[in-house]
Amino acid sequence: MDVGFLGLGVMGRPMALNLLRAGVPLMVWNRTPEKTEPLREAGAQVAATSEAVFSRATTVLMMLADEYAMDQALARRPDGFGVALRGRTLINMGTVSPGYSESLGTAVRQAGGHYVEAPVSGSRQPAEAGQLVAMLAGDAQDVARIRPLLSPMCKACFDCGEVPGALHTKLAVNLFLITLVTGLAESFHFARQHGLDPQTLLAVLDAGPMASSVSRTKGAKLTAEDFSVQASIGDVLKNNRLIAEAARRAGIASPLLDVCHELFGETLSLGHSGADMAAVVRAIEARTRSQTGSADGHP
Repeated sequence: MDVGFLGLGVMGRPMALNLLRAGVPLMVWNRTPEKTEPLREAGAQVAATSEAVFSRATTVLMMLADEYAMDQALARRPDGFGVALRGRTLINMGTVSPGYSESLGTAVRQAGGHYVEAPVSGSRQPAEAGQLVAMLAGDAQDVARIRPLLSPMCKACFDCGEVPGALHTKLAVNLFLITLVTGLAESFHFARQHGLDPQTLLAVLDAGPMASSVSRTKGAKLTAEDFSVQASIGDVLKNNRLIAEAARRAGIASPLLDVCHELFGETLSLGHSGADMAAVVRAIEARTRSQTGSADGHP
C-alpha cells in the first residue's frame, strides 16, 4: 500500500473515490468510521487508526476540517509526531492558516518527511466531477513528484512557490468567492423584496457578462431556496476568519470581507451551520426584518 487518504467529509469522500476510480490503491481513515463504507465498497482498504495509514503508505493526503483535526490525525506533540513521517510525503489539501501550515511543514521535515501544500478551490460538485483547482507549494522536487497523483481530482494545478504560498493564494481565492456569493445573495434578496421573479433574475444573470459556474449554481439555490450543502456556512465562516486573521497580521484592509464575516456569523447564529453558503441570504433577510418588522423578510 503506497497512498493514504485521511478525511472523508463533503470534499474528501468524492476526492478519494476519484483516486480509486483512476486505479490508485488507497488506504483510508476517517474520524467517523461509518463514512469509510463507500470507500470500502469501492475497493479501498480501511484503517482503524491514522497511525495504521502512515505505517503502510509513503504518500498521505489529508482533507481534514481544521488544524485541531490535523494535529489529532498526526498525533502531534511538542516533541514530534505519534505517526511515522520519516520518508513519507504529507500532502495537505485542506484550508488552514498559513502560519500553521508553515510550522507543520518545518516539523514534518525535521521528522525526516516531506511536506506539500495542495489546497483546492471548488465545492462538492467539482470534487465529485474531478474538476477542482489545486494550488501547490513546497520543495520543487516534491511538488513535481506528487502532481500526477492529483490529476484524477483536479482539472488544473498551479505552482505557488514555497510554503505557505499555496495557502495564501487559496485565501485570496476564497476572499473573492465569499464576497461574490454574498453579493449574489443580496441581489436575490433585493429582487424578492421588490416582488420580482427570481427565475427571471437568474436568466438575466446567466445571459450577461457576470455569468459563471458560481452564479449559476448558487443562483439556482437562491431561486429554489434549496440550501443543501456544497460548501457549508460553518466551513465558509472558518475560511473567512482565516482570511481576516491573515489580513490583520499583514496590516491589510479587507472592508468587504469584514462585512461578509459579520453576515456569515449571523447566519451561523440563526442555526444554519450545516447549510450551503448561499444561506447567507438568511442573515440579510433577518436584517430586513429588523428594519421593516416583516415576519419573513419578504414584502
